[in-house]
Amino acid sequence: MKYILLTFFISFFWMSCSKSPQAINTSKAPTIKVIDTDFSKGQLNHVQDIQLDDLVKLHGHLCDGLVLGYLGLHEAFKELYPEGPVDRTNTRIISKSSPCLTDAAMYLTGGRYPYNTFYVDNSIDGIYYLQRLDHQKALSVSLKAGVKPEEIDSLGQLAIKEQLNLEELNHLKQIEDEFSAVLLSTPAKELFDVEVITDFQWSPRSKHNYPKTDILNKNVME
Repeated sequence: MKYILLTFFISFFWMSCSKSPQAINTSKAPTIKVIDTDFSKGQLNHVQDIQLDDLVKLHGHLCDGLVLGYLGLHEAFKELYPEGPVDRTNTRIISKSSPCLTDAAMYLTGGRYPYNTFYVDNSIDGIYYLQRLDHQKALSVSLKAGVKPEEIDSLGQLAIKEQLNLEELNHLKQIEDEFSAVLLSTPAKELFDVEVITDFQWSPRSKHNYPKTDILNKNVME
């Protein structure tokens, strides 16, 4: 925890001195190797490398939630697929409702609601439950206590209620970017708890009206 706090303060000072959007070095993120089928009716032999920047293009922007999802799943994959690539035809996942976390979940695991391999459930502990189908091994992914600055959550709740002005939204973005830089500079073992779920239950929820919180303030002008 001391390492995380020291890294955060160093990153905070560095980020405060630089307004460049290139300040978050996404190249620090690990590569995730996946395997898929090679065409619409194909065989399981198509291996690809996924980078954090690939996920950013799907999601639309880089943010701390996307970094959390990417790094947390990378940590889980090391335990779920220790022998090789992540089989995106063999994995299902449950995510908290954050747009960032759900996009990371679907893109990195291949999970999709219509095919009964993805759903959202805010009652789960942590941020993800995921399962390898052939072995039936299931894991939970949680962020360690004290890692995320409380100000991000408190301001984030106000932003969801559309109670922040433009200056306050810009401040929230700045501290989220600083947190993203810390996450990318900190060993994953110090950020996440990945635990085996012994009594895993797959019980898809039919709710589809979670708020897409990353677009609520898109028209704030002052």
